[in-house]
Amino acid sequence: MLAALGFATIAVLLLVTMSKRASVLVALILLPVLAALIGGFASDLGELTLGGLSKVAPTGIMIAFAVLYFSLMVDAGLFDPLIRALLRAARGDPLRITVATAVLTLCVALDGDGASTFLITVSALLPVYKRLGMNPLVLSGVVCLGAGVMNMVPWGGPTVRAMAALKLDSSEVFNPVLPAMGFGVAWVLVASYLLGRRERNRLGALTPPGPAPDVGIGEDKRDGREPLASTAAATLATADPSLQATTVDGQEPRATRSPGDGPGAVRVPPLPRTWLNIFNLVLTVTLVVCLIQEVLPLPVLFVLGFAIAVLVNHPTWEQQQALLDKHAKSVVLVTTMIFAAGVLTGILSGTKMIDEMAEAFVSVVPDSFGSHLPVAVAVTGMPLSLVFTPDAYYFGVLPVLAETANGFGTDPAEVARAAILGQMTTGFPLSPLTASTFILVGMSGVSLGEHQRFIFRWAFATTLVMTAGALVTGAFPL
Repeated sequence: MLAALGFATIAVLLLVTMSKRASVLVALILLPVLAALIGGFASDLGELTLGGLSKVAPTGIMIAFAVLYFSLMVDAGLFDPLIRALLRAARGDPLRITVATAVLTLCVALDGDGASTFLITVSALLPVYKRLGMNPLVLSGVVCLGAGVMNMVPWGGPTVRAMAALKLDSSEVFNPVLPAMGFGVAWVLVASYLLGRRERNRLGALTPPGPAPDVGIGEDKRDGREPLASTAAATLATADPSLQATTVDGQEPRATRSPGDGPGAVRVPPLPRTWLNIFNLVLTVTLVVCLIQEVLPLPVLFVLGFAIAVLVNHPTWEQQQALLDKHAKSVVLVTTMIFAAGVLTGILSGTKMIDEMAEAFVSVVPDSFGSHLPVAVAVTGMPLSLVFTPDAYYFGVLPVLAETANGFGTDPAEVARAAILGQMTTGFPLSPLTASTFILVGMSGVSLGEHQRFIFRWAFATTLVMTAGALVTGAFPL
């Protein structure tokens, strides 16, 4: 009963969101509540919901301040040199920009954290895509592919869970699939090339013949457009007319308080742009290192990082308010999705629907299929990311699958290797059960259903390529 109710809840959630019959926010809240009522958990509904919300609260806090932090850094021009280098290498070619997106994602995702990967890459590249008129689904899709493959690293969530659940170490789980991961990286580059070529053809069909558009950053104006690096100051000045762009030491303009602020107004002299850029870079690198080393809890690090960054970059109260007003919409969109996902996972976990779903799934595996379980686990892992949370799969389903395979003479480590080829690796950036998915789609400005329809087959193909690589290199037998 509970398993069927849980599967029905997930199925309806996917149906209504992918068909756009309801917003993801509404579906994430009302559908699990309805399932709890049908299952007879009305008296426990409040406790279950609060339990789910409390579990995602640290993530919600982290994301709120992380969005503000990286939005501030984008406005301050921290990523302008990176974007400039990408654009110069790409020469305004959508194909090259798409491949550059994949390369950047693969590098940034080495920290094994999907949320920070999405925050950094989307913040840096979305202005480029907008300037060229590229489809934001290409951005979210390519970032999804790159981050999915890199989530296999030993310090990534899925691999850590697989090792913990089966009491294995990285030499038994990760090292044998490292060549297969290389196959996945190669496929991501190929897929980004194909998507970029398609986007180049689309834009070529829409653009009349003529000189290539200027997408330079910090260059002279051409065709009446502002350089991308100056848009932060222009936007801030629009949000607060008393803020105007000034040039310091011949560098890029930045927002400062104008002399006409009113009687007694204090004008804060700006830091020279070069030193401000250096400070922002050092602060960001320090923050990333502290995140990787887990010096403090992630929410605390982002809270402190944002407080320091906003104090230095926008020292007056008026400037800080303008910054918050400008980015409030992005923060609300992302954090509300995270808390709504907390309602879903809290109810499904608290009512034991997830546990029953795991047992039901294992029960349908025929005994004669036991020796082929690694391949089956590898192929089904990515689609099942849409159904199971990583904890439910790795701590609920995987141990039973591994024990079943062991009964047929198959090493449980082979099942663990197969699982990380898709389950919440290539699948996590599409799953409505992970908070970071909503960061990706929220910051990219696309809906979850559009994102899933656009990139699902490419992500699934990544798992198939890595599975073939694992078979060829002997990570597990056919």
